[in-house]
Amino acid sequence: QLVEAGGGLVQAGDSLRLSCAASGRTFSSYVLGWFRQSPGKEREFVAAISWSGGKTYVTDSVQGRFTISRDNAKNTVYLQMASLKREDTAVYYCAARLYGIATMPGQYDYWGQGTQVTVSS
Repeated sequence: QLVEAGGGLVQAGDSLRLSCAASGRTFSSYVLGWFRQSPGKEREFVAAISWSGGKTYVTDSVQGRFTISRDNAKNTVYLQMASLKREDTAVYYCAARLYGIATMPGQYDYWGQGTQVTVSS
């Protein structure tokens, strides 16, 4: 089970840190990713991190503003978001998969319920 937390209503330019805690199994050997979905849009990839944390990948639209990290001792993955924009408004989901970083939702096996992030101008 994956449970996201940390969403909320913020102003444009603010920062926010999302967390995703895993339970029920050890996800230390899994790739963990963050996706987001806005109303009327498809779920899109945001960032992913390898099982060791040694490799990360973020999508171009958040490059330089969002950072993904993980703490395997806590079975938790984080998404640090800075310089937030209105277009970052979405429900943010964490997901897990084995065998390498991937960017398509269908490539992930486990999903959280999501946490809402709303950025106002």
